[in-house]
Amino acid sequence: MPLLEISQVTKSYGQPGAKGGGVHRVVDVAAFTLAAGEQVALRGESGTGKTTFLNLIAGILAADSGSILLDGRDLETLGEAGRDRLRAETIGYIFQTFNLLQGHTVLENVELGMAFGRGVDRGRAEALLRRVGLGDKHRHYPSQLSTGQQQRVAVARALANQPKLVLADEPTGNLDRRNAREALALIREVCHESGAALLLVSHDERVLAAFENMQDFAAMNRALGEAGARNS
Repeated sequence: MPLLEISQVTKSYGQPGAKGGGVHRVVDVAAFTLAAGEQVALRGESGTGKTTFLNLIAGILAADSGSILLDGRDLETLGEAGRDRLRAETIGYIFQTFNLLQGHTVLENVELGMAFGRGVDRGRAEALLRRVGLGDKHRHYPSQLSTGQQQRVAVARALANQPKLVLADEPTGNLDRRNAREALALIREVCHESGAALLLVSHDERVLAAFENMQDFAAMNRALGEAGARNS
């Protein structure tokens, strides 16, 4: 059984001011699977629905129709609280903007990533920070770190709960070329070491070229074709 299995998933939003209460379909994916430990990159420019797609997988958003099976569990049947628990236990999320809490130290940010899952393990948090090259930055605050170092904290936090799946949304988008290359290598290495599958979305061809398995999300997302048909 795949770690992630998606079938006929759609997501739409209402369009304020549209005649007849119109809706805009953002995601319409017929099928997608990801095996345990697999690393896949999805190509997608801004506006193709790729962030919405990741948020559906993470259970942050609920799909309008279709099914998302994650680790053998159907997100549709769980309800919001159940999706929150499954996300905390199964998923690590790396955001383009890092989403670090500025009022907490580097170590506290990683520990907070554990708080809603299996519980805080300071020893593991410290080990993860050493693994990403920040073993001497435990007491620093995010504002005291470089952009590349902040991304390393975000990577450590995403791995804090030993997730089975790591989602990465344009994780190198705010980094210069050297830091982007190093961050991507680090993300892939720590996922491989921990046995976590990786699903990364990006529009950067240099990032995408590093993956043996790269798919075009724009081609996968049938909602884009519908939008084009409506606007033609």
